[in-house]
Amino acid sequence: MPDTAHPFETARVRTLPALKAELVALRAGGATVGFVPTMGALHDGHLALVRHAKSLCDKVVVSIFVNPLQFAPTEDLDRYPRDEAGDIARLQSVGCDLVYLPTVDVLYPKTFVSRIEMNGPALGLETNFRPQFFSGVATVVSKLFNQVRPDVAVFGEKDFQQLAVVRALVRDFDMGIDVVGMPTVREADGLALSSRNAYLTPEERAIAPKLHQALEAIRDGADIEQAKTDLQGAGFGQIDYIALRDADTLGDITPETQSRRLLAALWLGKTRLIDNIQA
Repeated sequence: MPDTAHPFETARVRTLPALKAELVALRAGGATVGFVPTMGALHDGHLALVRHAKSLCDKVVVSIFVNPLQFAPTEDLDRYPRDEAGDIARLQSVGCDLVYLPTVDVLYPKTFVSRIEMNGPALGLETNFRPQFFSGVATVVSKLFNQVRPDVAVFGEKDFQQLAVVRALVRDFDMGIDVVGMPTVREADGLALSSRNAYLTPEERAIAPKLHQALEAIRDGADIEQAKTDLQGAGFGQIDYIALRDADTLGDITPETQSRRLLAALWLGKTRLIDNIQA
């Protein structure tokens, strides 16, 4: 049976049979379903995605799953922030109808032997530093989409390359899901909201907004190499990339480019920050 709270609370399920049963009830009368996949440690940016999904669909499902396939052995899988009770309370506050909380065994049982490899927008940028990342994302998103079968899925533009990969995945496999991107939600000082911001020390948190400021300066004509030097002088460490790309393909800028995106990933202490803006 679904692990469901009383009728005035957000329902939550952990198994595939329970999910299917709840989805039948949600879709009664022809209701449309919006979906927001997350890794938990929810912040106002996630809640904005849920609110937008609510504006587009009759019912909203949110998944919380820290996906091991997208973490390298050296990355922060074990220490990635987790707060299930707090996440459910936040989702209830914005009217989420159902929370799906699968375990690793539910999504990747012992018989699971498949993995999706992506090209196109998955090449370069993040892949140069996290080669396993988009294969892990594409695989888990495919699983979740097949299990939830939403009409609409909402993703944040902060992970802009990920959004492009998901759109390509849905297009190439004829999934028939409307993938909607939401503008990045920021703190008052410009820092993009991220679960990993919790890793920042107070001193690093004071420096972090300079990333967004640098991207805005580059968009307005500043030199990228000088911006990198200035960021490192401000306290940032390794710069994985700051790159201007075609927003539609994430390839190099060409005479046919209609829209441009400026994307960045760099380290501040032990925390890797990513951001992007339209350019």
